[in-house]
Amino acid sequence: MLSTALNSTPPPDPSPVKVSVESVRAWFGTLEVLHGITMPVADRSVTAIIGPSGCGKSTLIRSLNRMHELSEGARIEGRVALDGIDIYGKDVDPVLLRRRIGMVFQKPNPFPSMSVRDNVLSGLRLTGSLRATRAEEVVEQALRDAALWDEVKDRLNAPGIGLSGGQQQRLCIARSLAVSPEVLLMDEPCSALDPIATSRIEDLIHTLKESYTIAIVTHNMQQAARVSDYTAFLLSGDLVEFSETNRLFTSPRDSRTEDYITGKFG
Repeated sequence: MLSTALNSTPPPDPSPVKVSVESVRAWFGTLEVLHGITMPVADRSVTAIIGPSGCGKSTLIRSLNRMHELSEGARIEGRVALDGIDIYGKDVDPVLLRRRIGMVFQKPNPFPSMSVRDNVLSGLRLTGSLRATRAEEVVEQALRDAALWDEVKDRLNAPGIGLSGGQQQRLCIARSLAVSPEVLLMDEPCSALDPIATSRIEDLIHTLKESYTIAIVTHNMQQAARVSDYTAFLLSGDLVEFSETNRLFTSPRDSRTEDYITGKFG
């Protein structure tokens, strides 16, 4: 585990901060997988989380909308604040929280029995907040925001599972955007996609950060460098370094960061 001195080194102070991670520790059973992570997630920007397999990247991002606690034997300590409010507070409804903090997963997961339209509307139906008079407006706007409308506007009644892999992932993004989140979490959203589809998702991320706060886990350091404003490097459950992306990749403060981004391990 890193020394207290290194963990307490203040990161850059992006302003304003949308999500604040403070001394977060996480476990699966008796296995501690995050060791006191403290970092900010800046509003309307992209924060990348990088590190080798098993370092705690996915656990960290899943802790930001309380999905970690859904795993058997999982628990968490510390504080995660959205606009200054602790999301683990007793008065916070996790279902409503996940409407404010959406998630896009590694493998595209449109609901196989649903049409493109119904996939987009599924989150609103789940929370009971869908107004029938606005349904078509919501579908079109979410698909436009996900850069998918022109490709599927004549296929809204077709099964979402019939789209290409890249289209399915953008459909999942549209599904998240339909509920008007403030934060969008992406856990390896391009790892199952080909280079062309990956490029489309990266272009979309650049556009979305004008309106949303985005945190993305990626194993692809080139992708992190291309899409993010800030980058956090995790190793064995510790936050080794957090910085502006350009600084982290060109002038890392920690030798382990330099070793990782130059391919000496990982």
